Amino acid sequence: MSKFNFRPAFWLGAAALVAFSCKQKPAETNDEHSTAASLADLKVHEGLEVTLFASEPMFTNPTNIAIDARGRVWVCEAYNYRNQYNIKNPAKAEGDRIMILEDTDGDGKADKSKVFYQGTDVNSALGISLLGNKVIVSCSPNVFVFTDDNGDDVPDKKEIFFQGIQGLQHDHGMHTFVFGPDGRLYFNFGNEGKSLLNAAGDTVVDVHGHKVVTNGKPFREGMVMRCDVDGSHVEVLGNNFRNNFEVSVDPYGTLWQSDNDDDGNKGTRINYVMEYGNFGYRDEMTGASWNTRRTNLEKEIPLRHWHLNDPGVVPNILQTGSGSPAGITVYEGDLLPEIFRGQMIHAEPGHNVVRAYPVENDGAGYKATIVNILEGQKDQWFRPIDVAVAPDGSLFVADWYDPGVGGHQVGDLDRGRIYRVAPVKTNYTVAKTDVSSTEGAVAALLNPNPAVRFLGWTALAAAGEKAEPALQTLWKESNPRHRAQALWLLSKLPNAETYIDQALTDGDANLRIAGVRVIRSLQKDVLPVALKLQNDASPQVRREVALAIRGNKTAAAADVWTTLAQQYDGKDRWYLEALGIGADGNWDAYFTTWKKKVGAAWNTPANRDIVWRSRSKYALPLLAELIKGSNDQEMLRYYRAFDFHTDASKQTVLAQLVQQSQGDKLVLALKHMDASKLKMTPAITTALNKVLDAKKGKLEFVELVTLFNLKDRAKDLLQLAVQYPDSTVGKESARTLMLKWNKTDLVMNVINKGTKEEAQAMIKGLWPLMNNQNVVALMEGVMMDSAKNIELRKLAVKTFGGQWGAEDRLLVLAKENKIPEALNTAVAGVFQTAWRGQLREEAAKYIKLPGSKEGTALPAVSVLVDKHGDAAKGQEVFKTLCMQCHKVKSEGVNFGPELSEIGDKLSKEAMYAAILFPDQGISFGFEGYNIKLKDGSSAFGRIVSETEDKVEMQYMSNPQTVLKENIASRTKLETSLMPSNLQSSMSEDELVNLVEYLTTLKKDERVSKN
Repeated sequence: MSKFNFRPAFWLGAAALVAFSCKQKPAETNDEHSTAASLADLKVHEGLEVTLFASEPMFTNPTNIAIDARGRVWVCEAYNYRNQYNIKNPAKAEGDRIMILEDTDGDGKADKSKVFYQGTDVNSALGISLLGNKVIVSCSPNVFVFTDDNGDDVPDKKEIFFQGIQGLQHDHGMHTFVFGPDGRLYFNFGNEGKSLLNAAGDTVVDVHGHKVVTNGKPFREGMVMRCDVDGSHVEVLGNNFRNNFEVSVDPYGTLWQSDNDDDGNKGTRINYVMEYGNFGYRDEMTGASWNTRRTNLEKEIPLRHWHLNDPGVVPNILQTGSGSPAGITVYEGDLLPEIFRGQMIHAEPGHNVVRAYPVENDGAGYKATIVNILEGQKDQWFRPIDVAVAPDGSLFVADWYDPGVGGHQVGDLDRGRIYRVAPVKTNYTVAKTDVSSTEGAVAALLNPNPAVRFLGWTALAAAGEKAEPALQTLWKESNPRHRAQALWLLSKLPNAETYIDQALTDGDANLRIAGVRVIRSLQKDVLPVALKLQNDASPQVRREVALAIRGNKTAAAADVWTTLAQQYDGKDRWYLEALGIGADGNWDAYFTTWKKKVGAAWNTPANRDIVWRSRSKYALPLLAELIKGSNDQEMLRYYRAFDFHTDASKQTVLAQLVQQSQGDKLVLALKHMDASKLKMTPAITTALNKVLDAKKGKLEFVELVTLFNLKDRAKDLLQLAVQYPDSTVGKESARTLMLKWNKTDLVMNVINKGTKEEAQAMIKGLWPLMNNQNVVALMEGVMMDSAKNIELRKLAVKTFGGQWGAEDRLLVLAKENKIPEALNTAVAGVFQTAWRGQLREEAAKYIKLPGSKEGTALPAVSVLVDKHGDAAKGQEVFKTLCMQCHKVKSEGVNFGPELSEIGDKLSKEAMYAAILFPDQGISFGFEGYNIKLKDGSSAFGRIVSETEDKVEMQYMSNPQTVLKENIASRTKLETSLMPSNLQSSMSEDELVNLVEYLTTLKKDERVSKN
């Protein structure tokens, strides 16, 4: 679950949106959110209908569901979701529940519910899987296995399956376990998972000898894994996701999932999980964030988000823009229309929709489109969080039902719905599952419901050779998905080779792929298969061969890889990445074999890609050759490839490029060196100084000074930090000075002895560094220094906002009664605009809000939000105090932002914060400036427009034109132009009435009145 957690802008009318207030309470009498109203609002795909299966008060806040062989729906509740951040949401002391919902009278609605388990150890569980008499519940930091020995729906045993997963009560932790067609379990965790420990508390080591820890050695961030049903033989299948909420596996063994971007960057995606792939959320080598500067940066943020220009990143089959992707499944039934069969079905709460992604082949990979199944039209509380397929093939949708989604908050505790989607007038009937015969077990194996399939698979596996005739019949069917299900079980029989050989020569490429995967799962020698399929007509089959030879150090494997590489067409990124994954760990041997084969033809468009993707030391001189003959864009691509090489010869190759290059090629050659491993020669020193002289004042200057650790240039960086505090140049200069070189003395000298403007600039430059304790201590010193200018001290206070560690330190100072009275309002502004509700509530005990005109301190914002005022009286307050700066419709002054639709843009909480603490955030375009003129006078206000020769300014209703030739200096103010003591002109009631009026200013009202 992902939340659009925008921080509010604090001059009323800012275009930013804010998340719902965590104090919002459901209105039980409001028909808008009744089950009937929300059901009627849903739009379903043609030919289907949606019905309500269950709702509150039977359960609330579902996070994940599963359906058992009897058609009962199991629900993970999350009443206690993130209570530490939601002060007004009372915790359920006895803990959250795992519920079982049942329709006993066949009318399609649950009429019976029971609690399978309740406890604080399953608070906000994010995954549930039903495997016969065992129930796997994922609830970071643990994964539990509950065993119900006697079938009475009461667990007889609770055991730790895995533990040590980080992200307690975090949406980016452990998710659902899925039983695969090979008899293994598939699962994933998001980027807060961090590590995996077994039941004994030992760090899990995967089958390839790697600790399952996200420290970059070799894994990063979110992972996809599989293991045996007893938890042994863990294997990491993909890494470097952000929040891959669930994984799903089809009958061929292909893995599908979604992944959520850093909220607000329109980069959510759908992935085919190419085994052992890196999926690009962080820099593969350094772990740097996607928004960190790098060579050959992607132009569009949604692509940049996944490092898609980097060699070694698996592409996405679909990028879906913004959203909050959640539960996913592969539909194996035939009840729903043809377009959904065999396809991913996905819950997307951020966009209030359930949709499918019909997949097509795309070279060695896939591409997809979007088809909606179920969507909310007007009711934005429809939050489909998970999907599950019932034994009859109908689709069940869990609806979190909330004004927001995830983001560590919850706006509604008392609601939750489960819907059923099926063809019109299709009754919900579930046939009894009987796996006592092989025929019954085969029927169960082909059921669209995972719990039934598990029973069928287990029974057939236990029957061994007795099941062969029935499975053989299934193997001869025409449906390739059914045949694949049979293949996995036939491969476990003594004469498995017969069926595997048939699969490897089958006319269906997916069955050939499944055959390769079967060989690998049985840990058989893959080389004979690789030799047989290395020239297969299907690039997807050849992709699978490339993955299969990964780790094989034989000369024969290098020959196979070379044969595969020679079939690369220069366009298919999927194929190129499969080659890269296959060569991992054996790059030198594979690359030299290939290079010997292609000879002088290595410099073709397709082969240049292979050089770019290679991690062999023998590719480095070839990269240098490509750079010499490349255009500007190609040059960036090849220089970036150097970042993924670790062999010491890289420095020698780059040093040669330095001596042979000019202009940007020279700059890039220097930037890609590792100064700690480089022997500085006179030639390199001369080239470096030449570039520094040419680039002084630019970002390249800062980067090279930092890279080569040129501390004698510290004063140059200091000057840039002060001169350009709002730019990347200034911020990176400050970062190097403080975090890399610890030049606190230089920085404090500017703050203590520089001009007011210089000191302010220095503090602004340090603001992004407030996650560092030393910087926090420095800002605390400025804030507490009574000898310093009060505006400078207030600016230091503002830097504490946003970084949790800094906010926590400010809270400690408040508790110890160390906040100077003159800074109370500024400190209150930091706390009352903080994201964490618990922090806001705690701080309100120690820091009082500004006083009203009655002379008494106002209550906390959380208290004000719960008050209801008189909108008509509030309009009169607005006319008296606000209209001289703001317009509503056609009335007022166009100085501050227009407020005609403010009720659609800001919550009550954000409105109070904007009025009480205007300095905490200033809307873009409404910053204040102080312009000093050469004759000693000044102009003050916001800049309305600017041309080559003049600046148009405005302060309230007074315009002023300033000729640029008369300007001596220009300073952007760190305080808002909105009065910081506006509340002192109102009583508490008048303030409440004003905000009540502002909430009525919405787009719909404006349209209706016009």
